[in-house]
Amino acid sequence: MLLTIRRPAGLSRSLRPLPLAMAGALAGFAPVHAADTTLPAVAVSATRDAADLGLDLPNSAGSRTGLSTRETPASVEAIDSQSIRERGDYQVMDAITRSTGLTGVGASGNGSLSFSTRGFSGTNSVGVAEDGVRLSTGAGTQNYPGDSWGYERIEVLRGPASVVYGSGTVGATINAVRKAPSRDASFEALTGIGTDGQVRIGLGGTGGLGEIASFRIDASGLRGDGERDRGDFSGGKLMTALRLQPNADLRFELLADYSSQQPVRYWGTPLADGRIDASLRKENYNVDDAVIRYTDTRLRARAEWQAGNGLTLRDEVYHFTADRRWKNVEQYELNTATRQVARSDYLFIEHELAQTGNRLEAALQRGQHRAVLGWEVARVEFRHINNAPYGGASTVSANNPAPGSWFSTDPTRPKFDTGTTLQAFYLEDAWQLSDRWLLLAGTRHDSARIARKDLAGGNTDLDKTLSGTAWRLGLTHHLTAATSLYVQASTGNDPVTSLISLNLANRDFGLTTGRQVETGIKQRLADGRGEWTAALFRIEKDNIVTRDPANPALSVQGGSQHSQGVELSAALVPWRNWRFEGNLSLLEARYDKLIEAGGADRAGKRPTDVPEQVVNLWGHYRFGPFQASLGGRYVGKRYADNANTVALPAYVIADAALAWKVDHRTTLRLLGRNLTDKVYATTSYGSQQFVLGQARRFDLVAELKF
Repeated sequence: MLLTIRRPAGLSRSLRPLPLAMAGALAGFAPVHAADTTLPAVAVSATRDAADLGLDLPNSAGSRTGLSTRETPASVEAIDSQSIRERGDYQVMDAITRSTGLTGVGASGNGSLSFSTRGFSGTNSVGVAEDGVRLSTGAGTQNYPGDSWGYERIEVLRGPASVVYGSGTVGATINAVRKAPSRDASFEALTGIGTDGQVRIGLGGTGGLGEIASFRIDASGLRGDGERDRGDFSGGKLMTALRLQPNADLRFELLADYSSQQPVRYWGTPLADGRIDASLRKENYNVDDAVIRYTDTRLRARAEWQAGNGLTLRDEVYHFTADRRWKNVEQYELNTATRQVARSDYLFIEHELAQTGNRLEAALQRGQHRAVLGWEVARVEFRHINNAPYGGASTVSANNPAPGSWFSTDPTRPKFDTGTTLQAFYLEDAWQLSDRWLLLAGTRHDSARIARKDLAGGNTDLDKTLSGTAWRLGLTHHLTAATSLYVQASTGNDPVTSLISLNLANRDFGLTTGRQVETGIKQRLADGRGEWTAALFRIEKDNIVTRDPANPALSVQGGSQHSQGVELSAALVPWRNWRFEGNLSLLEARYDKLIEAGGADRAGKRPTDVPEQVVNLWGHYRFGPFQASLGGRYVGKRYADNANTVALPAYVIADAALAWKVDHRTTLRLLGRNLTDKVYATTSYGSQQFVLGQARRFDLVAELKF
């Protein structure tokens, strides 16, 4: 039964427009024939659940040449929409943190889409893209996409990804791949209710329009009261796409999206003598009229022309906007003797961001080569409005605090504008040396010119150009039809701060540089019993900001850090009706050279928010029309400071799901999260304030297909 559900999703996933080679593109316009050819395979293997990691499917996160995951000499992974529904991971953050070695370090101040992996954390080292296009990060904030509805899969490329995505991706890059229009009509819906008044709805549909057109519309909405006072949240998203196919060689797409999010207005819980006080779990020390709001609009137009002789030309023009607002009290300090909480940082911030860009690309398949040559250009306008220096103070009870209202004598006004011009040139070539050997080589040059204008009467104007060149070289050897080995070396660049909000203090700093070596294996087991992968890696990063040993008051570039580790992932069907999925990451991450204020030497210390052990496990058992699933997650100890004196404890959480396939159109799911009601911290907000993870909750969800 589950195989019948998964096989069409896998087929659909292989026909996405962005990563396809020419043959894949042509197959995508003949879905009826493709479906007919897969029916016998479904019937033959219908007695056993499918278990795979998608090794033979294209993965656009790893390369723009159309390579499959098995062919790509890198650690690439995809979480498909069926797995997302099975596990109840309706937020992108939840789905991503099931993947190998990735943990969430998202908080209200960074848009909640911030991650840690391979020893590197934050929005300047882990990038987020949609269909291969990134919105520039301003003031360390990433908030889109929030909801996983409307996406066919979410891909992850671990390690430096600068050749494909540009700077700010030494740790990893996450790419959300949208569901594409199809001329075969289909519609789906999801509705659910849950703990704390949560209500969720999702609608999606696709079909033909006339002789040459097809459409795709996805809409979702979410609201809830939250688990603590002033913990209410809401949001909605509309994604639309229109595809025009005048002939087999030419295709146009128009896309228009709108998203509005009002996340939980929670900034964390203060520590009690360096520890989590479980009695404060449900408390919220923010004010009653606090605001967090993100509004995003996205317009895109794409064209693809198969010009003949293996040449395909693609062009994509886009305009993105992001408007964000925060009005909150953000810092809390607990006095354990008086049981009072001192509040500070009455903060008001707004972001007005607009990015307009174009990507022109030529893909050539000739002989044993699959090459891609591209040029990207974008203009980013960013305005930062705030009430710095963020004064204000108050004291409330630690238990049942009276929230009060937001008030500040600091005026809120525009503080600075930046205009940034981004350009990149890139080249990739996948060279099939023989039936068993493939060489992937690529290089990319990025340039960013940032002009900043002070609007508050100071003297912080600047004009700065930053540039960096990244490359990678990887070799894949198909030991057998089911087993491939690979080795690769790659480089990348990270900014020391968000480029479009560069300030005078960072004016003289260049990009940091990262270097990685990695080797691994990818294998499909006999008789469809599953797939597994393993990777060994080491990453070194130089030119991080440190203090001058001769003058600790002066910040300079010259620090360094490294990480090394092993990653394992597997999907297995050991027995009939049983399916297991899991991954493991073991890591060592250390500063090699870092001096902080006052001359404190942090060499040998672990970077903040970096766990050295991460494990995810899922087991599924199918009986008749039912499937029972149990999942577990372990995240090792992390630190909230570079001195490694404030620790976020390790934690284990357990999730479960029970699915009932009522008929071929209807599935009901009962989902349980954090079954043991574990009190744990996902990240820190400063060294004395932790953001606590979600308490135990349950959801009942209905999925419908037409």
